[in-house]
Formats: sequence, structure tokens, C-alpha cells
Amino acid sequence: MGNILIIDDDQLICETLADAIRNLGHNAEFALTIKDGLKKARGQGYDVVFLDVRMPDGNGLEALPHLRETSNCPEIIIITGFGDVNGAEIAIKNKAWDYIQKPFSKKEMMLTLMRAIQYREEKQAKKSVMALNLDGILGSSPRMQACYDLLAQAAQSEANVLITGETGTGKELFARAIHQNSSRAPHNFVVVDCTVLPETLVESTLFGYEKGAFTGAAESRQGLIKQADRGTLFLDEVGELPRSVQKSFLRVLHERRFRPLGSTREIASDFRLVAATHRNLEQMVQQGQFRQDLLFRLQSLTIELPPLRERKGDIKELVMHFLAKIWGPLGAGSKGLSREFLDTLLAYDWPGNVRELVNTLEGVLAVANAEPMLIPQHLPSHIRIQAARSAFKQGAAVPTYALPTAFGETVPKMHDYLEEMKAQYLKNLLALTGKDLKKASRLSGMSRSSLYGNLKKYQIIEDK
Repeated sequence: MGNILIIDDDQLICETLADAIRNLGHNAEFALTIKDGLKKARGQGYDVVFLDVRMPDGNGLEALPHLRETSNCPEIIIITGFGDVNGAEIAIKNKAWDYIQKPFSKKEMMLTLMRAIQYREEKQAKKSVMALNLDGILGSSPRMQACYDLLAQAAQSEANVLITGETGTGKELFARAIHQNSSRAPHNFVVVDCTVLPETLVESTLFGYEKGAFTGAAESRQGLIKQADRGTLFLDEVGELPRSVQKSFLRVLHERRFRPLGSTREIASDFRLVAATHRNLEQMVQQGQFRQDLLFRLQSLTIELPPLRERKGDIKELVMHFLAKIWGPLGAGSKGLSREFLDTLLAYDWPGNVRELVNTLEGVLAVANAEPMLIPQHLPSHIRIQAARSAFKQGAAVPTYALPTAFGETVPKMHDYLEEMKAQYLKNLLALTGKDLKKASRLSGMSRSSLYGNLKKYQIIEDK
């Protein structure tokens, strides 16, 4: 029995579909707005969601990724009376189960629903029970869970894998995890960084060469493809592979045989190929920069890693892990994280993804030094600036310390109000620093004597 949610602004359609679904023995609920639908989806796990496109409070296609990120990661069936090619493309890219145009028959919808539920049940039944070795890979968000499922599938197959994603999302970590969880783990994992291969040396590096093959070839050398025999060959940033080499490499992929430079005979290499890129290879094909037949070979199975800004629920876990990893070896104890510090991290877009987060944390620890609590002031200014801008755009207050209560029916005298603000500031300062007056003095910019005098004046500490 499945749990089904219908998000459509037409109540008659909702009630008709809900009745038909219940007649099949499933639970069904509906929502007439995207806001209400997302609220229901976040509060209760659904197996399938019917989602309309044109809704009174927005475009259903824009809500699709948010629905996929809910805990149950439901299958989503798009229903619309205004279908178009672009909408269908967006739906498919966001892993929608189907894209159906109105008007539709009840029989058609129930058949699609049954297939979606059957697919979901089979997918869950076939989920790998193997304990994946995810060394260095962190995150438990739905987007990452979907990537782990694909990783497990890749590890149990011999298919070529293409890993896509922005710089810093962990493409090499995923490639290594595929190798480490596969039957090829005992053998070599060979990395080919296509960004640093000079075009004149690509073939000799990949294929190897015989002694005397060219000037300077004083001895024979085994190429990287042969080194990956029985193991995994990882082409990092494969989009940078020179066009002149793509054709010869395509043949190697097909035959698993090649001829080292200067050799009269071919040799074999039983390697498994994993490639990665941050570039749009389909666009490069259209521009004549990448061979289409090679792209077909590379993407037998594709894993698209999400940028950090699309899985912000993982940021706290990442921060805690890397802080312990960076700070721990120094033997200086753990660091506390203020709420404002985490809020600022969450408000930033992280264009450099996890790699940028790690570099930022290294800098933060250098700035904070022996201070026990991390606060926004320890972060680089460009991160705090973006957090402030983001807060203003969303109409929210920039994270700050608590202020005195708002005016009531009577307006206090300015002097009294300012005095209250000063007292509140000092209380927050002591709470943040754990009553460490030296640290409080440094953070506030007040001298120790001035700080102590104000604390006594506002009766926050007693004179000893």
C-alpha cells in the first residue's frame, strides 16, 4: 500500500484522482497550493506525488527538486494542461517519473501510478545491502543518498561511468569509491589528469612507448592504460582530452587493445573506465570540441553530483567533520560553533563547493586560534557580505544579538532605551565568551578597565 499526494489547484481533479487511488487500496491526500503540498511532503513520507505545473502560487516544475529532497524522495508524475518541450526536459532532468498532459483518462493515470509504485518497490528491494566504503565522502541529504545508490550500482557493474559536477563537489572521491567497492579494488586505481597533459605527450603518457620511439626515449616505458590493467582508469576532467587523441582513445575503449609508440605489436589492458568532468560535454559536442561517439561510450552510467548550495542540510555535518580533522591533530581540544556562525555558512552559496568550505575552515581556525567559540567575525568578509545580502533579499534580519523589547503603547526615553541596549549587549558578550573578560575585551574593542567598569555599572557583575 502506497502513500500518494496530489498537488493541483483544481479540486475536482484532486478528488477524482484521490477516489481512484483509494479504490486501488492506497492512501491519497491532496493540496491545492505548492506551499501546502511541500508542507505535507516534508511532514509525511509519500511514495508518489502527482504535481501540476501552473499553480496559483508558482510553477510546479520549480518545486520538483524540493519534493525530491524530502525524506522519502518520492516518484513524481507531472500533470499539466500547458505542456511544452522545455517543461518536459526540466522534468526529466529532475528525475520525474512521467510527464502527462491534460486532459487524461482515469485509466491512463492509474496505469502510470501502478507502474511508478512497482518501479519504486523493485528499486527498494534491489537496493544494495553491501556496506559501502565511503572514505572521505560525507552527507546524508536525499540528493546524496541518490548518488550513493548510483555508486553502489556502478561498483557492482563493469559499465563505463561518467561523473559530472562542479569543481570541488568530490568527483575523484566518488571515482575512488567506485573502485574501492568493486571487484577490482585489489588492483591499481590510475588517475589521468587531462588538464595537465601536454598535447604532444598525451599518447606517450597513455599508451607508453618503446625505447628509441622518439628523441629522448632512452628506455621503454609502460603507459597509464596498461598500468590500469585489471584495475580502474580514471580520466579526470575528460573534457580537456585533446580532440586529436579522442579518436585513438575511442578505439582503445572498444577493443581494450592499443599499440605503444614505436611498437610493432598491440597489447591488451583489461581496465574499467571512470571519467569525470565539470564541463557540459553535450554542448562541447555541438560546438565540435568533443566527439559524440566518445561521449556515448563514456556515459553508460552517469552520476551527477549536486553542488553544496543544493544540499545545505549537509553543511553542519561537513563542518563538524572537517573541524575535527583539521583542529584535532593540533591537540588543542574542540571548537564551539555559535548559531550565527552556522547561519552565515548556510546563507553563503559556496561556488567552490566542499573544497572551498574546507579551505575556509582552515582559515577560520587560523584566525580564531585559541578562542573556544567560532563566530561570524572569524569568517572572510566576502562570506559575511553575501550572508547579509541574502538576509535583506529574503526580508529577514541579519543575524545579530538580541535587542531590547520593542516599543509598547508608551515610548521610552531615548537615554533609557540606549542604556537597556548597552546592558543587553554586555550580557550577550559575556554569554558568547563564557565570561572570559580578556576575550570579551578583544571582541568588543573596549579596554579591560572600561569593560569591567561597564559591567559593574549595569550590575552584570558585582564588584569584588
